[in-house]
Amino acid sequence: MDGLPPLVDHHCHGVIRYAPDAGTFAAFLTESDRPPAAGTTYFDTQTGFAVRRWCPPLLDLPAHCPPEEYLARRRELGPAETRRRLLSATGIGAYLVDTGLPGDLTGPDETAAAGGGAGHEVVRLEALAERVAADYRGSERAARAGEFVDALGRAVRAAARTAVAFKSVAAYRHGLALDPRPPGPDVVRTAVRTWLGAGAPRLTDPVLLRHLVQLAVATGRPLQLHTGFGDPDLRLDHADPALLTDLVRATADTGTDLVLLHGYPYHRQAAYLAGAFPHVYADVGLSLTHTGPRATAVLAEFLELAPFGKLLFSTDAYGLPELYAVGSALFRVALGEVLGGWVASGAWSAADARRVAAMIAAGTARRVYGLAGVNDGAGNGK
Repeated sequence: MDGLPPLVDHHCHGVIRYAPDAGTFAAFLTESDRPPAAGTTYFDTQTGFAVRRWCPPLLDLPAHCPPEEYLARRRELGPAETRRRLLSATGIGAYLVDTGLPGDLTGPDETAAAGGGAGHEVVRLEALAERVAADYRGSERAARAGEFVDALGRAVRAAARTAVAFKSVAAYRHGLALDPRPPGPDVVRTAVRTWLGAGAPRLTDPVLLRHLVQLAVATGRPLQLHTGFGDPDLRLDHADPALLTDLVRATADTGTDLVLLHGYPYHRQAAYLAGAFPHVYADVGLSLTHTGPRATAVLAEFLELAPFGKLLFSTDAYGLPELYAVGSALFRVALGEVLGGWVASGAWSAADARRVAAMIAAGTARRVYGLAGVNDGAGNGK
């Protein structure tokens, strides 16, 4: 859609610094963490076709060129130049980067610099807790539960001073049907003793996940919550955003905004919650990247119930700069087709369509996350 302000990618990840081989590249085109079935490739997906549609021209190749030709050109240019070309073509002006994933990935500043934008950090709560737990090693770790709890609280508060938001992946670690009540201090310490005593493995204890959510809510920073589809590490039916209804009610008067990420195929539930509760917002990212030419239909479904100032653009790009290019391109096309169609039918005015487009593209994210240059298209501030 023409005339949009610089996009705010309110949820994304770093980009790999190395040149991937064909198998590694293709693995980033899917949410699966498994190899493709024999005789198939992840290039034969909506995401794979979208990459071949939008990215080759940015590397001086024809659209839809074969994957082998595209990857050869990528190797010729090198990772840094490929990253610069792809990210600078997205129209993204601000990158809110979740830094909780492992690997040799670019951070917020490096990612944003390649695209000519500004970088901001989103802190993943579970990864933060696991880093704090690394300091509580040895045979006495379980006896130091109270000390760990205090250290974790300090770490969350310290992160809130520089991060623009927190993120929880409780959907992966347990599911979204969490008790919305803050767990009591004794219950938390008991859970910590068990976790530390087991060697502080991957954090899946529902008590500690609830405690992390409550710590984040207390800071006043927006809290992003993964909902909907992802890799096979989650149970899809446990990631329905409707399961968060009790938590949404319990946090209604805290002053903290909740941002429901992804949503698909439960994006209508996310849109409903955004419409029913003033502090809830819904993200349209990732869903569009993985639905390709059907992104127009998916975006229209988001817009059925959600107030227009409650939706936010993102790419959820991870690993490949191509996913930034695809996510932003599909968003522009889908937004133009949906809103343009409504204008053509007489349902909307052109002025209203431009205003709503600016909200979703950037203005609402700037307002919710407190970014400089707030302008959500509606004259609202926060």
